[in-house]
Amino acid sequence: MIDLFSDILACRDNTLTRLDARVKLLVAAGGIGAVLFSRNPVLPLALLALAVLAALALRLPAGLLFRRMLSPLGIVLVLVALKSLMGGATPLVTIPVGPWHLTASREGAAEGLLIGLRVLGAAGVVVLLGAVTPAHRIFHALRWLGLPAAWVEIAVLMYRYTFVLLDQVEDVVQAQRVRLGYATPRRASRSVGALAGLVLLRAMDQSDRTYEAMCARLYRGSWPSAPLMPLARRDWACLLLSLGSLGALFMLLEGVAR
Repeated sequence: MIDLFSDILACRDNTLTRLDARVKLLVAAGGIGAVLFSRNPVLPLALLALAVLAALALRLPAGLLFRRMLSPLGIVLVLVALKSLMGGATPLVTIPVGPWHLTASREGAAEGLLIGLRVLGAAGVVVLLGAVTPAHRIFHALRWLGLPAAWVEIAVLMYRYTFVLLDQVEDVVQAQRVRLGYATPRRASRSVGALAGLVLLRAMDQSDRTYEAMCARLYRGSWPSAPLMPLARRDWACLLLSLGSLGALFMLLEGVAR
């Protein structure tokens, strides 16, 4: 779980990590916007393939890449199932469930697949961004782009204490295993419920202690942040070239699909 959130791989030296974080953030935002406004699955698939190939070319471990894409993949499967069952007129498949019959439609499945591919395309862009940009640089760039300071500070704290809670979860799970808490499915379900409740209580306790520590360090509602240097000409050229290529790809693939 810690590997899923860690940005240690983003600290390696390569072509993309050397780019300014603001450039990468704006290009990623443009890619996500293009995916969201696409009306066919070609563009989301293309951006997903480009993101995966770029991540593999940068030697991101394939297993880690798969685990990071696993959560959005589960969301996609749920979306496709729900949309296929909730709309459309052309029956695709009928599944008997006791006295009921669930009918999946062709139109609903197509619509759900399009939404799901949008999710995967956007997730691929975000995963690639996280693989080439350390978290603190992303937060600094978000502040430079004008995001409210309170939002950025909350995001920083969430990211920081994710690892603290994961360490606590690991300690609790190890203690439960020693006590045979996962020996049977019934005991495992009870252990997972107890684990969820304990993590919630520890998160609330950690928030109180963190706030007290921040007040002791003269926190008065905002953190001081150093201003970023203006973008260099090379960064502007890379930004304009990337956004222009993205726009051309959007118009080309959208036109071809029609």
